[in-house]
Amino acid sequence: MKSCCESKTSELMQLRASQAKVLKILLILNASMFFVEFTAAWWLGSTALLGDSLDMFGDASVYALTLYVLHRSLRARAMSAMVKGVMMLALGAIVLVEAGFQAFNGVAPAAHGMGAFALLALAVNLACFAMLWRFKSDDLNMRSTWLCSRNDIMANAAVFVAAILVGWTGSRWPDVLLGAAIAALFLQSAWQVMGDARLEMRAAKQGTQGTAAIDAAAPAACTTAVTGGMTTEDVETQAIKSGGSCCSPKPAPTETAPASGCCSSKRCD
Repeated sequence: MKSCCESKTSELMQLRASQAKVLKILLILNASMFFVEFTAAWWLGSTALLGDSLDMFGDASVYALTLYVLHRSLRARAMSAMVKGVMMLALGAIVLVEAGFQAFNGVAPAAHGMGAFALLALAVNLACFAMLWRFKSDDLNMRSTWLCSRNDIMANAAVFVAAILVGWTGSRWPDVLLGAAIAALFLQSAWQVMGDARLEMRAAKQGTQGTAAIDAAAPAACTTAVTGGMTTEDVETQAIKSGGSCCSPKPAPTETAPASGCCSSKRCD
C-alpha cells in the first residue's frame, strides 16, 4: 500500500499531465485563430476584431507560459501569472490606443465579415472554455487561464453584436466603443491576475524561510489534506504557505520520538 505522500505525488503528476494535454490543444487553437482574426481585422478595418485577435495572441502566449511552468515550483508559477498580467495590461493599452485612433480617423468596417469572424472566434473559445472548466480551481495559473477564456467568450459575443449594430446604423462607433470596452476588460483582468500573483509570490517567499518551520508544518498540512478532502494543489499551496511540503525530508533521528503524521514511517489505512 502506498504512503500518503506517494499517493498525493502520483495524483499531482496525473493532474499535471491532464493539464498539459489540454493546454497544448488550446495553444494550437488560439495561435491559429490569431493569424486568421488579425488578417481579417486589417482587411475589414475593424478595431473590435483587432482587439479580439490580439486577445487570441495573448491567450496563445498564456498557454505557452503555463505549459512551461506546469511542473515547476509555486514561485515559478506565480511569476508566470505575473507575466500574464503584464501581457494583458499591454494588450489592453494597444487596443485602447487603436480605438482612439479609429474614433477620429476611422470608417465603418464591413459588418458581414466582422460578424462571421466573430462567430468563428466564439465557437473556438467556447470549446476552449469547456476544456478548461474542470481545471479552473486547480491552481493560480489554471484559474488565470480560465479567466482569459471566459473574457474571450464575452468579447466574441460583443464583437458579433457590434457587427449587427454597424450594419444597422452604418456607423463606426459601435466598433470603436466595443474596442474600448475590450481594452477595459483586459485592464481589469490584468489587475486581478497580478494581484493574485503577488499574493502567491509572498506565500512562496515565506515558504523558503526556516527548515525548522518546514519540518513542523509538513505533517499537519498533509494530515489535514488526507482527512479534509483537499485537492492536491491545495496540499502543495498550504504546505508551502506554512513553510514546507508534505514530503519534505525529515531530520536525522534523535532521542526524542518524532511526531506522527502522513510522512512518518506509519502508513495510511
